[in-house]
Amino acid sequence: MLSAKVCIMLAIAIYLIAMLAIGIYCSKKNKNVDDFYLGGRKLGPFVTAMSAEASDMSSWLLMGLPGVAYLTGVADAAWTAIGLAIGTYFNWLIIAKRIRIYSHVADNSITVPDFFSRRYRDDKNILMCIAAIVIIVFFIPYTASGFAACGKLFSSIFGMDYVLAMVISAVVIVGYTVTGGFLAASATDLVQSIFMTVAIIIILLFGVKVAGGWDTIITNAQALPGYLNMTETYDVVTGTAAPYSLLTIISVMAWGLGYCGMPHILLRFMAIEDREKLKLSRRVATTWVVVSMAIAVSIGIVGYAMTKAGAIPFLEGSTSETIIVRIADLLSQEGMLAAFIAGIILAGILAATMSTADSQLLAASSSVSHNLLRGFFKVNISEKTAMTIARITVIVISVIAIFLARDPDSSVFGIVSFAWAGFGASFGPVVVFALFWKRSNKYGALAGMIAGGVMVFVWKYLVAPLGGAFGIYELLPAFVFGALVNIIVSLATPAPEKEIVEEFELVQKLYKQKA
Repeated sequence: MLSAKVCIMLAIAIYLIAMLAIGIYCSKKNKNVDDFYLGGRKLGPFVTAMSAEASDMSSWLLMGLPGVAYLTGVADAAWTAIGLAIGTYFNWLIIAKRIRIYSHVADNSITVPDFFSRRYRDDKNILMCIAAIVIIVFFIPYTASGFAACGKLFSSIFGMDYVLAMVISAVVIVGYTVTGGFLAASATDLVQSIFMTVAIIIILLFGVKVAGGWDTIITNAQALPGYLNMTETYDVVTGTAAPYSLLTIISVMAWGLGYCGMPHILLRFMAIEDREKLKLSRRVATTWVVVSMAIAVSIGIVGYAMTKAGAIPFLEGSTSETIIVRIADLLSQEGMLAAFIAGIILAGILAATMSTADSQLLAASSSVSHNLLRGFFKVNISEKTAMTIARITVIVISVIAIFLARDPDSSVFGIVSFAWAGFGASFGPVVVFALFWKRSNKYGALAGMIAGGVMVFVWKYLVAPLGGAFGIYELLPAFVFGALVNIIVSLATPAPEKEIVEEFELVQKLYKQKA
């Protein structure tokens, strides 16, 4: 057993050292803030695709999604995955190329708040300020979910103190992020996506073997009412099937709406070197997302069969999110080589967490140093000072995130769900109208952004508890409300200036042309 732990720790140590090495290497390529935040718009199509999706999926893919499937069956996890797959495809199809062009035309915007402000000629930078605040508010809990996943990982395998495990993980993530910036985050994301893919494939194959094959897995799952039904879900408390209504399905699939408002994903679109290669990126990204989520849901089902076979204990509540960790631990007992492979799998979970956390930290730090200090408050600082402030901000946000995630019972799925809704409702409608509606103006964008963000809190904590038809995922009503407010306010206020309209039309022409 001791040798197995040593092999696991060795594999994870090699992985962590490699991530730090990439950060140090990329640090030499950061000449200015543009490089630090957007990599100088030099990303290739494969790095763009895998970086975007690795930063998107996070620990939710390897912990949250299998955990939900393990406890409640197919419906909740599968409909969520379907909504995300559709959202991923259309985000690449209709948003990616346009925002790459528009962000460059709009005075070479290097952050999402930059783009909003310059797209609408907001000279007072109020849009930039509010957008930066939104990013900080929702990215801190999002980052906290990643740290929570790391804490659960190490405490489950090594019996480490949960908080200590979070701190160690945060130090590594902060280490390569503050040194290498966006290029480091993107390069490590590519490596991390490979680790994630290897991890879920090995876990699935090993799990099927231990559970006794697919026939046994299906038989065990069918024995639970509603477990394999797309219109019912299994209630673990009562042991009965609960209806999964059409309204709930629509609500859960609304996860896909969030994509057009995710700053860390939009930045990948903005950073690709050749916009014409986004088609290749879209195909790679969509294929990887569909396959990886299908495997993740399957792992949850297989995990339950392993419990029935007596291989792993029954996992209750948020501990169900450690199902892959438990399977990897079981694998590590099969010998030295198996233990090293288990270490690679656990590194895959770390990869899923780190690939999102680094992107979130960069986006949040840019909001403070670039958008608030230099953009809104007009603080005159040099490029070097701006990068220093950005790096300090990364550290401060990490400390706050660790504090928020200090409870080991916190749910990764639940935290990500709320933060995802916040970005989707606040930024989603603004991005869509900025790219597609010539009549939209800064007043509508500002009002819609605030309305969408506030409605997430209102619906989550005041309306949804009423239950019934109101008990739906807060992203859907908040997105619709934000969009309606944007439209109404834009139409009720003066039309955009001539130069804004001309720039919009120029972007549409460039979109139709070959680069």
